[in-house]
Amino acid sequence: MAGVQGPRRGRAAGRVLLSALLLGWCCRAAPERIRYAIPEELGRGSLVGPLARDLGLSPADLPARKLRLSAEKQYFGVSEETGNLYVSERLDREELCGEAASCSVSFEALVQNPLNVFHVEVAIQDVNDNAPHFLQDNFVLEINEFASPGARFAVGVAEDADVGSNALQGYELEANGYFVVEVKQSQDGSKFAELVLQRALDRESEQSLRLVLTALDGGEPPRSGTAQLYIDVTDANDNAPVFAQDRYRASLREDATPGSTVLNVSASDADAGTNARIIYGFGKMPAKVLQTFAVDAESGTITLREALDFEDTRGYTLLVEARDGGGLVAHCKVEVEVLDVNDNAPEVTLTSVSSPVPEDAPVGTVVALVKVRDRDSGENGQVSCELSGEAPLSIVASSGGSYKVVTSGALDREQAAEHRVTVVARDRGSPALWSRAALVLEVSDVNDNAPVFEEAAYSAYVWENNAAGALVLRVSARDADAGANGRVSYWLAGGSAGAAPSVSVEARSGAVYAQRSFDYEQCREFAVAVRAQDGGAPARSSTATVRVFVLDRNDNAPRVLWPAAGAAGEGSVAAPFEVVPRSAEAGYLVAKVVAVDADAGRNAWLSYELVQAPEPALFRVGLHSGEVRTARAVSERDAAKQRLVAVVKDHGQPALSATATLHVVLAESLQEALPELSERAAGADSSAELQFYLVLALALLSALFVLSVALAVLARLRRAGPPAVLRCLGAQRFSVAGAAFPADFCEGTLPYSYNLCVAPGRAGTEAAWLPPPLSLPAEELLLVGEPCDKTSPSSSSSVAGAGEPPAEPDAPQVYDVTLPNAPGSARCVQCREEAAGAAVDRGGARGRPERCRQPRPLPPGSLARSLCVGSAAGRFASVSSVRDRAAAKRRDQEQWQKANHQRCAAAVTTAEMCRAGNRRSRRERALLWCVLVAAWEAAWGQLRYSLPEEMPKGSFVGDVAKDLGLDLTALRQHGVRVVDRSGMQNFALHEQTGHLVMAGRIDREQLCRLAEKCVLRCEVIVEGEMQVHGIEVEITDINDNAPSFRETETELRMSETTAPGSRFPLVEAHDPDVGANSLQSYELSGDEHFSLAVQAGPGGRQRPELVLAKALDREQAAFHELVLRASDGGEPARTGTARIRVAVLDANDNAPVFSQAEYTVRVPEDVPVGSTLVTLTATDVDEGLNGHVKYSLKKRKDTASDNFQLDAETGAVTLMRPLDFEEAALYELEVQAHDGGELFDTAKVSITVTDVNDNAPEVTVTSHLPAISEDAPAGTVVALLHVQDRDSGPNGEVRCSIAERLPFRLEKSFEDYYRVVTARELDREEVSEYNVTVRAADGGSPALRSGAVLALRVLDVNDNAPVFAEARYSARVPENNAAGALVLTVRARDADWGQNARVRYRLWEGRVRGAPLSSYVSVQAETGALYALRSFDYEEVREVGLWVLAEDGGAPALSSNVSVRLVIVDENDNAPQVLYPPAAPGAGWAGVELAPRSAEPGALVAKVVAVDADAGQNAWLSYELAKATEPGLFRVGLHSGEVRTARFPLARDAARQSLVVLVKDHGRPALSATATLTVVLAESVAELLAELGSAAAAGPGEAAGSLTRWLVVAVAAVSCLFLAFLLLLLALRLRRWRRSQLLPPAGSGALRGVPASHFVGIDGVRAFLHSYSHEVSLTADSRKSQLRLSGGSCCDTLPARPAPDEPAPLLGEDPAAAPVSSSGRAYSATPPAAAAPLPSPLCPFSLWGGGSFVGAGGADRGEGLSAMLNKELNWVLSTKAIVGAL
Repeated sequence: MAGVQGPRRGRAAGRVLLSALLLGWCCRAAPERIRYAIPEELGRGSLVGPLARDLGLSPADLPARKLRLSAEKQYFGVSEETGNLYVSERLDREELCGEAASCSVSFEALVQNPLNVFHVEVAIQDVNDNAPHFLQDNFVLEINEFASPGARFAVGVAEDADVGSNALQGYELEANGYFVVEVKQSQDGSKFAELVLQRALDRESEQSLRLVLTALDGGEPPRSGTAQLYIDVTDANDNAPVFAQDRYRASLREDATPGSTVLNVSASDADAGTNARIIYGFGKMPAKVLQTFAVDAESGTITLREALDFEDTRGYTLLVEARDGGGLVAHCKVEVEVLDVNDNAPEVTLTSVSSPVPEDAPVGTVVALVKVRDRDSGENGQVSCELSGEAPLSIVASSGGSYKVVTSGALDREQAAEHRVTVVARDRGSPALWSRAALVLEVSDVNDNAPVFEEAAYSAYVWENNAAGALVLRVSARDADAGANGRVSYWLAGGSAGAAPSVSVEARSGAVYAQRSFDYEQCREFAVAVRAQDGGAPARSSTATVRVFVLDRNDNAPRVLWPAAGAAGEGSVAAPFEVVPRSAEAGYLVAKVVAVDADAGRNAWLSYELVQAPEPALFRVGLHSGEVRTARAVSERDAAKQRLVAVVKDHGQPALSATATLHVVLAESLQEALPELSERAAGADSSAELQFYLVLALALLSALFVLSVALAVLARLRRAGPPAVLRCLGAQRFSVAGAAFPADFCEGTLPYSYNLCVAPGRAGTEAAWLPPPLSLPAEELLLVGEPCDKTSPSSSSSVAGAGEPPAEPDAPQVYDVTLPNAPGSARCVQCREEAAGAAVDRGGARGRPERCRQPRPLPPGSLARSLCVGSAAGRFASVSSVRDRAAAKRRDQEQWQKANHQRCAAAVTTAEMCRAGNRRSRRERALLWCVLVAAWEAAWGQLRYSLPEEMPKGSFVGDVAKDLGLDLTALRQHGVRVVDRSGMQNFALHEQTGHLVMAGRIDREQLCRLAEKCVLRCEVIVEGEMQVHGIEVEITDINDNAPSFRETETELRMSETTAPGSRFPLVEAHDPDVGANSLQSYELSGDEHFSLAVQAGPGGRQRPELVLAKALDREQAAFHELVLRASDGGEPARTGTARIRVAVLDANDNAPVFSQAEYTVRVPEDVPVGSTLVTLTATDVDEGLNGHVKYSLKKRKDTASDNFQLDAETGAVTLMRPLDFEEAALYELEVQAHDGGELFDTAKVSITVTDVNDNAPEVTVTSHLPAISEDAPAGTVVALLHVQDRDSGPNGEVRCSIAERLPFRLEKSFEDYYRVVTARELDREEVSEYNVTVRAADGGSPALRSGAVLALRVLDVNDNAPVFAEARYSARVPENNAAGALVLTVRARDADWGQNARVRYRLWEGRVRGAPLSSYVSVQAETGALYALRSFDYEEVREVGLWVLAEDGGAPALSSNVSVRLVIVDENDNAPQVLYPPAAPGAGWAGVELAPRSAEPGALVAKVVAVDADAGQNAWLSYELAKATEPGLFRVGLHSGEVRTARFPLARDAARQSLVVLVKDHGRPALSATATLTVVLAESVAELLAELGSAAAAGPGEAAGSLTRWLVVAVAAVSCLFLAFLLLLLALRLRRWRRSQLLPPAGSGALRGVPASHFVGIDGVRAFLHSYSHEVSLTADSRKSQLRLSGGSCCDTLPARPAPDEPAPLLGEDPAAAPVSSSGRAYSATPPAAAAPLPSPLCPFSLWGGGSFVGAGGADRGEGLSAMLNKELNWVLSTKAIVGAL
């Protein structure tokens, strides 16, 4: 046998192993769980499966992934080399899983890098290693000898620890002639044996039997167990079945599944054999009950066939019959109560929603009405509502299951324009059911936000001299409101002094415009306040400050302070002059030109240039200092007196300039210079005077002679025609009618003169103009027209009332403007201006403002003014007639408005009287409404009506409108509807009358069934007022149903031994009506043996019982026929009948009967030991010993019999040991009750142990990471946890949590496993280490908690760049510092750790004054110390800017930089330098000044000029008189250096005064210099010379006489030549006169046709860079006479510019300006080509640059050209211009 068993087991194990491998391979598709199957009892080391391969891991990956197992008990192990799963401990399926059908061991496989968990399940398959065995070795049975064949007798049950086919399969009985064994299966699946009697017993032949019962399993080979049966044969008895209870009650949940056991009814029969065999069945009941329940005929177990519904039927009454083998029947009633289960979720209905809601709605405003209904009852039907979602809303309960959604906080549309919440309705069932409905609430806008500017303060920069109306900037404000509330308008709200009229703001766009041109020198900045106002009501506003900074333009020329421009001419002694010794070397300081500029910045930077000097190479001017120095050594050939002209230019665009004239005398001493400057003495030599007059006469005669010759030559050339050279210049010919000059001219800086000479006597005069050889810039051209953009006087008078401020600045502006449409016509259009601040007269003649109304026409009086623009001349026309008509219309409108005001006042008075009359009635109605509302509130806000059932449709129920006080008109407008809770619309509301009427026929019995009171509820919802009113309608019963019996015929069986007075329950009648119409009485008729008794049941229900009045005798009457009649109390009464047939049976004995077939007890697991759990009760109707009942506990192998004890006398079950729900939740006991006759009854006791929360959750850290990088992404797994709680239900539901402030979260991995993952990115700089506490709490009450702590370090990553301590650094370094001195230290910190936080510093390369930055400063790499590498000089470098770079040690490295500004601080290391008086070596006269003795106190004597190369306070100079011959005579200005007289000079004062002036700066220590000045007190130069001993000596007389003679000879010779020339010229004239008689006279209008604009015109030119000279001669008597400008007439005293490519005119036209004629009319002239020269003015005139018009010469006197030539008038036009800009 053993040899066969071994191979079989091996084959079975092989098949199991193969199936395990296939199962593992197939489970790869489910990575969440890997399953294997193995048989039990495998040896240690047996292979389970290739775990690594099934996980997708190769053998090479195993060392890195670190595959390991996690389980409470290590039944298995994994190979580190192959990854295969092996058995590490013997497995016994029976120990692991007990009687469970399936057995498996679950554990987790963990892998690292990355961390992951896999769930593995190994199924343990059963093997046949246990034999069946009986609980008892011996069984004793007592069987009546009258037991009929087929009677069944239960015997002991065998048990087998194996499962499946290896479990108990059947029983075998030893062969005998009486009994066989049958195998039965109980409800729990266990198999038990029943003995079946095959033939009748005969106690006299055989009193007992001994048999062997064998139990077999299905294993290979099968195993078996045996027990001994001892059967005793007993006598028979004659008792009918008896139920343990007449009425059974059971409770069943409505969610009980079909097939569930309701209860066991138990009937006992004291007979034996077939007489004791009881068969159970139902009596006559409705088909619905029979379809719902079923009863087992053998066991009496009532089971459920169909699902229950508490809402449909709440209870059932079952009639059960017990029939034994002899035909006797017993009846009992089973009342089944259906328990409500929370299987209906609440229904949520939004009956009304008020959307949108204004955002200023007060707290508590009703926004929605919600209706909630739950079909369940009790706590399952109690519903609570709540709002889910972030919104300032709350829900409050109303009457009748209604709820109101109200505002719980202030609404803000700007934060949330709509709110979406969910109304969640949750009942109180277990588990609770819930439903929800979405509510969307829109928020309408209210003007609760003022406009907000984008910036609190604006800054704008505007160039000076800007155009009026130029855009300055745009301000922008935003309003968070919507619509008109968010529309922003802008206004001016004030500002600094004078700022308001300077700018205006456009109301819609916020554009700020300049109202006038700004001047930087007058106003450099100003501020205005701009107000932004929205369009709400009331409007909200805010203000912002706008600071306008005026930027400087170069509009001021430099002003020369010294030398002064107002000095006398060259010959004056008082003219400023300087004395330069002839021995001066190159670089000698002559003087310093001092100039200032009113502009700022670059426009005020001045440069100096020497533009005119007799000896240009002798002197030079410092470009920026203005110092005049010698450029070379002075030579003997240089003139003694030098006149220098210096130009001072600024650096603006365009540059402006000014000139300064300085006289320099070359002399070794003042003695030599004075003769050059002194005037001739009054008593001069007469010879010298004669020589002077002779020279003057000679010059005049020579000039006349040369002029005459020139005129003659020109006349000859004119007669011969123009030369070829002039002919190629392209002369242009014009005719002119006269000259006219505009009234205004620009103010220039230098005078201009023009001389024109014209010779008459020509028949056709022509003019030719030669363009100048040099081109001029556009800004230097002389242009014609009206210069300087000055307004014409005629144009200023055309606009009347312009510039007057409006009466209402905010009102829209209206203009009537006449625009040109066609020549000779005009049309007026209407326009509107809405810009704020526009100063326009809108009131017409009276100045009243009117507003534009669109689109209708303007009302009378709205016309402000009319501007009609002519299309031909461009002038504005007068509109006085339009204004008169507007004024008339305005007066009509005022009268119309006054009449309207009177009518409105009368209407208002009438309305007030009507309101006063109705005031009392309103008060009375208000009081009545208050009383009604109070009464309604006292009745809980509900209406109640009553009506009988079966009323037709449309029947009147109640006047709802009247009872609720509702206005029918308002109801029709807003809408009213009726909502029924049941979902059936039973009622309707009549819209016209407001009556509540029936919507259909109502059957009370159908709606409310057996309810005593039938009430229907509905709600009336007023849509407009958002109100809900509850209505209850009670449906009263009418007698429309007769009593009826479920069974019209009933058969009863009674034993003849039944004692009189016995009661037998009869079937009850049912009447659906209630109250008086329900069942009231029963009547019995038909036989005297029986009477009727009516018992009052629970709830007043009548239960008829049949009472045996007389003893029965079956031999006399076997059947009795009875009639039972049921009557109700209606009028008329209704009745129902049932027929009862009673069958009389023979008598038999009774066995003990338990009160219940099955006792069910629920006890908590913490019940104390010794407590009585349940007391069993069994009764026996017998008397004496046969009626004495003892209890015994049937022995079982489990621990139930050890935990509990049964009292044999009382039947009390007590607890012997503590209970533990986690070990066993259910205990089942079998109790037997034996009477004295050895009859017994069996009952089942089920003890259910309920869980108590006595086990805290267990948290196990299966795997975790000790450290994590801070750049780990969100979702990185940190740890794996296993959580379990041994409790069950809510006590075993575990919730895990982590503190919210930590960057981690829990994720459920599988079943009870959780993963701790990162919720966001980590930052080591914030937290470097985490102690994560995972808390677990169960759902018990009170809850038990436990936790686990995870220590996690955060590893650093180089994610932070160094950060400097300051945004920028600055240091002040004094000049002349020591090389290598510490300047400052920059510090940067890196939030990282270790090498990543190590910071090094270096300089960003740059250059300073061309040299590398590293040659000036250096930075220490480790400390950031900045050192100066050289000594700084403030005069060379005033500021050094550099960048320092900080870099960390990470990979890759991160860096940041910071700017460092080194400001060099000036030190007083330069002494003042005296410029004047210069320091003269030896005893020279360089510092000699003349002071008259008549000078008054304060007279300026001289000025000491000094400079200091330092800056700031070190350069502030003060002057002090250190030494003087007469200390009280002179004083020196402390800051100006001016030497002035302190008193009147006295006669006793020395003529020669020596002054020593000390010039001192304000540095520390102060440095100084001295200047020596010699002052001579003298009234004249003669006295000065006498004082100095340097009077000029007279010349030799011989030289003077010789000079006089030669002068006389020269005068005589020139006079003779001139006289001879005049005679010759006269002769030629006479000859021409004679010839002219034959020719027509020369016309005086020869020069007509030339435009006046070609004569003059100056526009925008302040100075010329060149000087020009033009000389023109015209002669008569030449047919081809021309006017020409020779090329040599232009002279240039400055260095010539390069010749341009093409000529440019000197006097040109401005193409944009129209020329002006003499009559003042404007006309259009086409300018000549670019290369064509413009004609010159042909009328003799003289013009000065200041704009003064001298005259038009002969043209003004009416003289012709010939007459002027005959009079020999010569006009010379000469033009000179010197570069200079003021």
